[in-house]
Amino acid sequence: MTTGLMFLGTSVVCSVSVGALLKAGRARGLDARQAIFMNYVVASALCFLLLKPDLAKLFSPGQPVGIFLALGVLLPTIFLALAKSVQLAGIVRTDAAQRLSLIIPLLSAFVIFGEQLTERKMLGVALAFAALLCLLWKPSKGGSGKGGAWLWPLVVLLGYGVIDVLFKQMAKAGAAFSGGLLAAFVLAGVLMLLYLAASKTRWGLGHLLTGILLGALNFANIYTYIRAHQSLPGNPALVFSVMNMGVIVLGTLVGAMAFREPLSRLNLLGVLLALGAIFVMVPR
Repeated sequence: MTTGLMFLGTSVVCSVSVGALLKAGRARGLDARQAIFMNYVVASALCFLLLKPDLAKLFSPGQPVGIFLALGVLLPTIFLALAKSVQLAGIVRTDAAQRLSLIIPLLSAFVIFGEQLTERKMLGVALAFAALLCLLWKPSKGGSGKGGAWLWPLVVLLGYGVIDVLFKQMAKAGAAFSGGLLAAFVLAGVLMLLYLAASKTRWGLGHLLTGILLGALNFANIYTYIRAHQSLPGNPALVFSVMNMGVIVLGTLVGAMAFREPLSRLNLLGVLLALGAIFVMVPR
């Protein structure tokens, strides 16, 4: 296994762990907003202590400061949009929108980043989308009559797709990417703090303690995802696809085993198709 694929596998595990932690916390009355705020505090601290970013390089000529700032705004904003989508459109549609956001980074791999579209990659992309449809096919449990049934999932789809592309752009920043990552985390934390203050949130120690673990996992998720892009610079479609497929497959299995979520034969077929997509797209 190459270094890039090891980074990618680690990112998948951390991403699924973040989702599982939030899901388990919701069942116990976790205020995810407070946990997410603390997550950015911890992620900022880990980024500063472990990566030791050179902030002078961050503001040197030619650095994509706009991308760093855009990520800092989008990360908390799309999280809030995700919560609104779950409220108005339901978990099923929201989850589908988040995963179908793969469309945007995949298109960018060939249109923006100039990756060559081969027959093998076309087959991998086709298998990936077939897998998505199978894995996300679940009976609707309501929410279709509410006002944001399609608007908020669309915001989630666009938001997560753009964030994926921005992470790829950040990976191209070289040595300055650690400073950019720190700037994004700090700005996201400040915006979440302002939002919580405006909401007159009643703070709870348990929510913040959960956020510490969440921050460690989220930092590891984002850092290894960027490192995967840096280790596989000529294969952005592979990174985008394997990340999304890996998260869906592992998340589906964890959901079935840990949270007793129903798993249909069509969902199982989606798992096999996703593994096939990953196998086809891995460089040989």
